[in-house]
Amino acid sequence: MVEGPTGAGPDAPARALPVLSAGSPTGSAADWAARRRDEVHTLVAEYGAVLLRGLGVRSPAEVAEAAAALGIEQMTERERFAPRRSHAPGVYSSSAWPADEPMCMHHELSYAAEVPGLILFGCLTAPTSGGLTRVADSQQVLRMLPPELVARFERDGWLLTRMYHEIGVPWQEAFGTGDRAAVDAYCAAAGLDHEWLPDDRLRTRQRRAAVLPHPRTGVPVWLNQAAFLNERTMDPAIRDYLVDVYGPDGLPFNTAYGDGTPLSAETVETINAAYRAASIGEPWQSGDLLLVDNLRMAHSRDPYEGERDVVVILGNPVRFAGHVLS
Repeated sequence: MVEGPTGAGPDAPARALPVLSAGSPTGSAADWAARRRDEVHTLVAEYGAVLLRGLGVRSPAEVAEAAAALGIEQMTERERFAPRRSHAPGVYSSSAWPADEPMCMHHELSYAAEVPGLILFGCLTAPTSGGLTRVADSQQVLRMLPPELVARFERDGWLLTRMYHEIGVPWQEAFGTGDRAAVDAYCAAAGLDHEWLPDDRLRTRQRRAAVLPHPRTGVPVWLNQAAFLNERTMDPAIRDYLVDVYGPDGLPFNTAYGDGTPLSAETVETINAAYRAASIGEPWQSGDLLLVDNLRMAHSRDPYEGERDVVVILGNPVRFAGHVLS
């Protein structure tokens, strides 16, 4: 049974995720996923995401089996912005993030040369309260943003600068290797300018398109992390401390317009406000799966209380023409 989302009109954001209930399935979650695979992907194509309820997944291995049954081609994460545990190749914990702080809307790895087309989340343990994985349709977000802001990003793209040092994810973890030559090769292939600094530090810069056509529909989507990875999204006290200790160029990450012009606080808030207006979500139940079109739907995480264990699989990588800008 499918519980579809409702909205006030064709351009109004839906207020609930479509939920496909498994009822009392016979066999494993993977068996059910294999039988309903076409239906699941049809719902994702229509709505951008679908929650699969009642499958009772209890382990990372069961989530991986369901992903395979759904035809998801797992990919290895590179350039992660927050720590994760790796349960198995291509099977990760959700990003480590303080439970009492929200994680803002973002498209996973939208700054990488190869972007996950799909994300499968598996909830092994639902929190006592909060902790929703919300999604926002970036087609709607794009329509909500001021035309002049969109035009600027379409013209210049966006710039991400990262500093790998003792604060944040070490470069060895982000790139999956301790071999500097391998990092050099990755950066050259992925369009990253990089600079090795004293004390085993690494600085990278990458310029990316901010608006791209969805590869299946051709509809433009607001596909970037310009707001989420901007310094103004940090807690001001933490940002001020990091700037005081490491200098303005020492922040773990920061974003700008593609020509290097800093983003104003108003610009960052305008983008985040559009995400909030388009945000939808459904409280987790243990055993749920959530399949998301990562190219169309941004996702976030609410603060929560209690234990929360969500497994993540990134899959079906996509390379966009015109995404990597020089």
